[in-house]
Amino acid sequence: MKLGTAAKAAFAFVFVMGIVNLFADMTYEGGASINGPFLGSLGASAAAIGIIAGCGEFLGYSLRSVSGYVADRSGKYWLITFVGYFVNLLAVPAMALAGSWQIAALLLILERVGRALRKPTVETMLSYSAGTLGRGWVYGLNTALDETGATIGPLLLALALYLRATYRTGYSLLLISSVLALAALTVARIVFPVPARLGTATPTATAKGFTRQYWLSMLAAACFGAGLMSYEFISYHLSSSGTLQPQWIPIGVALATVMSIVASLALGRLYDRIGLPVVLGAIALAALFSPLVFLGGFTVALIGLLLWGLGYFVQDTLLKAMVAGMLPEGRRNFAFGLFYAGYGGGWLVGSVVTGLLYAHSIPAVIGFSVVVQLLAIPLFLLANRGPLKTG
Repeated sequence: MKLGTAAKAAFAFVFVMGIVNLFADMTYEGGASINGPFLGSLGASAAAIGIIAGCGEFLGYSLRSVSGYVADRSGKYWLITFVGYFVNLLAVPAMALAGSWQIAALLLILERVGRALRKPTVETMLSYSAGTLGRGWVYGLNTALDETGATIGPLLLALALYLRATYRTGYSLLLISSVLALAALTVARIVFPVPARLGTATPTATAKGFTRQYWLSMLAAACFGAGLMSYEFISYHLSSSGTLQPQWIPIGVALATVMSIVASLALGRLYDRIGLPVVLGAIALAALFSPLVFLGGFTVALIGLLLWGLGYFVQDTLLKAMVAGMLPEGRRNFAFGLFYAGYGGGWLVGSVVTGLLYAHSIPAVIGFSVVVQLLAIPLFLLANRGPLKTG
């Protein structure tokens, strides 16, 4: 296969999977934009919402190591991917049927579990295109497309709420994007049955095993995740404090995802050129989101959400691009899953701590968030000791 043809095929695969994730993100990010207020309306407290979101994210990350291991052992990439998307996508519109906050919490966690099942296989399949297109560009393009969906979904729900729809009606509308995502995934399976064939002769996974760089990078990512917070928790604060009116809650997350889209397209390619400095700079800026969100008024809180969106760009693009260069060949799925299990552990600790601190001291919530995120910077430097590595 000529390089030009290989590049076109790789780009087509990344683009089609990006369309899958566009519709998928419309679904679960649309749901996430109202999960916090919806749980609150059913009687859940701030601590309960923080812990629920933290447990969901922890399972959503920690189970990726299990899913990745099974995928590596079985080779059933597409089967695992389909099961994961099916659970992930259908749990969201099912929220419309929840009669209590406990049932809604169970569905929220089930959605994260579905995401855990399919994430390692999707990231691994995309990694085969990275040798041709560049890691930063592959994950940047994919993130830009799925974050486009993550912008559209909350905006549609904001419109529905503006037109006096209920939260339950909003969840029901997301069944449409769920079906479209599954249809696009079926097209990807038919057109690209073996994504590994999209790889170049030079493998992107070159490590012989799990290196010191891998483990330290996982620890750094866990610190960053501990301070990032879920939108369920943030939106609960913005709603209960009166900082944002109900129709502005989905718009807030939409603005954050626009920032993530811009950063993915602009900084994904820059990562391929200069590497680690892009990660460190993005972390330093993202760490400033919490004082703006939790202490600011309407305008300042929206600026804080933009920085929070930059943090999600770090999670969704830069961390994936970094770990893609540390994968041991033959264990790609497990390595991706294990890395994000560590990240999810940090997220769980952070969610529990911030949820419990919230009732006692908002400045303590802010201090914890800023400190643990900034702690990731020296850990990443230690992991990449020596000349700064490029993508």
